[in-house]
Amino acid sequence: MAKRFELIVFDWDGTLLDSAGAIVQAIQAASADLGLPVPPDARARHVIGLGLGDALRHAVPELAEADYPKMVERYRYHYLASDHELNLFEGACELIESLHAQGRLLAVATGKSRKGLARALEHSGLGPFFHATRCADECFSKPHPAMLEELMDELGVASEACLMIGDTTHDMQMARNARVAGLAVSFGAHPVEQLLAESPLACVHTPVELRAWLEAHA
Repeated sequence: MAKRFELIVFDWDGTLLDSAGAIVQAIQAASADLGLPVPPDARARHVIGLGLGDALRHAVPELAEADYPKMVERYRYHYLASDHELNLFEGACELIESLHAQGRLLAVATGKSRKGLARALEHSGLGPFFHATRCADECFSKPHPAMLEELMDELGVASEACLMIGDTTHDMQMARNARVAGLAVSFGAHPVEQLLAESPLACVHTPVELRAWLEAHA
C-alpha cells in the first residue's frame, strides 16, 4: 500500500528525547547564576524548540543584551552537566529503525545547535537513520518555515508528501508556514490545549500512540 508521507521530519527535544525537564532546569539555573528573576516552569517550557538565542530572550526578558553571551554559557554549562543522563522516549529508537526499514526518508528539524545535535545523535545512536537535519544556528529558527523548506529541497520531496512531528506549537506553526502536515505529541514541552489550538492532523499522548498513528495513517 502506498505511503501517504515520503518524508517524516522529527523535532528532537521533547519528541524523541525526554529532555524538556532538563532544558527548563538549565534555563532556571542560568537565570539564578546571573541574579535574574527565575522564570516559572510554564514560561521556560514554552520556549523549548526555539533557537537558543530566541529562547533565552523570551524566557528571561530581563536579560540585558550585554549579558547574553554569559547567559548562553551558563545555560550550556547546566544542560551539558546532565545531558549524558537523558534518554530517548521508550520506543523511540525502535520507531525510527522501523520507519527507516520501510524506506521512509527521515529528518530532524531542531532548535538545537549543529554541535548540540551532533552530540545528541552520536549519544543516542540514531544518527545513521536520518537522511538530513537542520538546526537553529544554520537557518531561521522555528516557526519560520526555512528548516522544512530546505529539507524538502535537499531530499526532493513535495510539501504534501512531508509530515512534521513535534511537541510544541512552534513545530506546528512551522509546519503550517511550510504548507506541511503537522502531527503533535503531548508528552513533551507544550500542553495539549495549546497544541490542539494549532489544528494538527492529530495529537497523540504517548510514544506507543505515536507509532500506532503512523502505522495507521502515514
